[in-house]
Amino acid sequence: MGDGFQALDIILFAMIAAFLVLRLRSVLGKRTGHQRRPPEGGTESRRESQPNDNVVELPDRNTETPEPEFEDVDPDDPIAVGLTEVKIADPSFDPATFAEGASAAFEMVVQAFAEGDTKTLRGLLNDEVLDNFSMAIDEREKAGETLETTVIGIKKSDIIEARLDGRTAFITVKVVSEQVNVTRDKDGAAIDGDENLVADVTDLWTFARNTRARDPNWTLVETRSPN
Repeated sequence: MGDGFQALDIILFAMIAAFLVLRLRSVLGKRTGHQRRPPEGGTESRRESQPNDNVVELPDRNTETPEPEFEDVDPDDPIAVGLTEVKIADPSFDPATFAEGASAAFEMVVQAFAEGDTKTLRGLLNDEVLDNFSMAIDEREKAGETLETTVIGIKKSDIIEARLDGRTAFITVKVVSEQVNVTRDKDGAAIDGDENLVADVTDLWTFARNTRARDPNWTLVETRSPN
């Protein structure tokens, strides 16, 4: 009788063990010959994390994009901290590339404004800045005046402010350019500026972009002069 109970216990334990093995396989999955092996020295497979309201969800990273390193960021440097926030939200962001693009956009906007080309401006400015530029263009045209602007070159294009507000990144660039500006009346006479004078012009332009948007372009959202 005791042997019967003992045999029954063995059978029950075997059934329980088989059930646990099947359960684990259903949860973890089977390894096949087509699965990628973990990298040398890699850690264990990631475990599904529990929801945490304090964790900021980051966008998917391209496997070819190197992981940014922020260990040397000075917490007392607001520009560095701001750029780091933008870089975390958008790993493809590169400050040097952005500064070059800002310089190119600066020349395009200045030239389009002088020519009254609102179509070009519409693709580069937000609604508020576009309204201000369009108003100035309309006033100039009503007065019969024309603006001649030549950007000789960009002497400096430095990022002086950077921050992340929700998903939107804001970056302010200080642009120092060499320009020739002449405003002429309806008869072609110069009423402002000098066609023979190359002047240094300093502008502070703020660009913005939704870091989650597929469109990589930045939009000019504010223009001002240094105090």
